Amino acid sequence: MKIAIVGVGLIGGSIGIRLKETKFCSTVIGVEKSESNQKKALHLGLVDEILTLEQAIAQCKIIVLTIPVDAILKVLPQILDKVTNQVVIDMGSTKTNILNLISGHPNRGRYIAAHPMAGTEYSGPEAARADLFTDKMMVYVEAFKTDEDAFELADALTEQLEMKTSFMNAQEHDMHTAYVSHISHLTSFALALTVLEKEKSQGRIFELAGSGFQSTVRLAKSSPDMWTPIFKQNRTNVLEVLEEHIKQLQLLYDKLRDEDYDALHKLIKKSNKIKRIIK
Repeated sequence: MKIAIVGVGLIGGSIGIRLKETKFCSTVIGVEKSESNQKKALHLGLVDEILTLEQAIAQCKIIVLTIPVDAILKVLPQILDKVTNQVVIDMGSTKTNILNLISGHPNRGRYIAAHPMAGTEYSGPEAARADLFTDKMMVYVEAFKTDEDAFELADALTEQLEMKTSFMNAQEHDMHTAYVSHISHLTSFALALTVLEKEKSQGRIFELAGSGFQSTVRLAKSSPDMWTPIFKQNRTNVLEVLEEHIKQLQLLYDKLRDEDYDALHKLIKKSNKIKRIIK
């Protein structure tokens, strides 16, 4: 069995190297528009060969899309036009627009919407890790619309990645990811911009950057090519979460400005309840 990975960066490269380790398939084929990334993926052993998308569709049983969500919107209908019994797995971070786009496609049953809740702040083939997905969550979205044999093959791939699984509809998925992933990145981008702006007038700030700052701002290293389309596709949910986030920041600002330290203490203590959810 041959598998094609369209987009051999952090996610695609990590899938490739893991599947090669487990010998889940005979050949891992990379489809990558960047010549630099093609060379890196081959050199690092993430894929066995590089082919065009058309060649990969013709040869592969599974086609995995690990490209930005705006690119998925462009190529997914074209891919579904050409498949017969192949399985197409989209691993983008937003789902509603993508699922709406192909809802009436005659080959809809060969497609599965999946989202691996895993990643780092780094991008590109050199960031790929075989253990990236271990014990992380793979979310299947509207899996009941996928043909049974196609889902079983996609789920077998997920097992090779050693992931847990969850099932959601598109609206649930996009709302929940806005809370647990998208807002985290926006907050990190904003903090980085804040400190970078202050650094212009108050130099040497970063000499004092400890582990707390680094862990909070590390997501600001994430690729704008990936995250701008995510914010665009999930705009409504992200704006709703961002509005609540701004409200909470304003509350903290008000208590500190008014020197109401008892109220500030209560807000911080309330936030500590997150320990019940996150160990």
